[in-house]
Amino acid sequence: MKYLIVADIHSNLEAFQAVLDDVKNNYAGFDRLWCLGDVVGYGPNPSECIKLLREFDFVCVCGNHDQAAVGKIDITDFNADAASANEWTAQQISEEDTQFLIDLPEVVIESEFTIVHGSPRAPVWEYITSAVSAMEGFRHFETRYCLVGHTHVPFVFEQDEVVVNEGYLGNGDMLVLGEHRLIINPGGVGQPRDRDPRASYAVYDSDNQSIYQCRISYDIAVTQEKMEEAGLPDFLISRLGWGV
Repeated sequence: MKYLIVADIHSNLEAFQAVLDDVKNNYAGFDRLWCLGDVVGYGPNPSECIKLLREFDFVCVCGNHDQAAVGKIDITDFNADAASANEWTAQQISEEDTQFLIDLPEVVIESEFTIVHGSPRAPVWEYITSAVSAMEGFRHFETRYCLVGHTHVPFVFEQDEVVVNEGYLGNGDMLVLGEHRLIINPGGVGQPRDRDPRASYAVYDSDNQSIYQCRISYDIAVTQEKMEEAGLPDFLISRLGWGV
């Protein structure tokens, strides 16, 4: 089976659709979708992204922006731009969208994978950004592998006997899954932050036990125009073009 792994869609419909089209064109589609949270927030199409996600056989965990949009966490914990975008998002989504986001779990286990948004220790909020934070993370899940989002940067951390090895995942990289435990981040679909503005995602092929890291360009200008029309913060608009 093939699994599409996405994180941090952030209401960016153009980026999400580009990912779906790319998987169809290059991997003959997928059987199941794993979403690592933050379906909404920042971008201009929250309802449309929720609707598109729900067209597939999927599992999805909640992210901090998903919870903020429905009042489960306080937006005062966000910076001013993120808080403003979350307030706008809350006004755009339907009752059905709201209930969907409310019902999202914080942790899902699928076979050998633990799926969270932030970290296995603090699934909604904690960032895994270094070998130090990854080492602590390995203590908080029991499966062989853990999938995380939240940082918007694609990476892998490997637990060795006494150390944690870390590495950036570039476009076209392939991880062959083996005995070592891994924490894997597929990067951000809707707001990449590794200075590459292309949408980032991964594909897991369970038949050959490999994960493929992928990037795909999308029409950033269209998303930016929608954000301008919605009155979303200027920095959130401009950062899409920089990949930061």
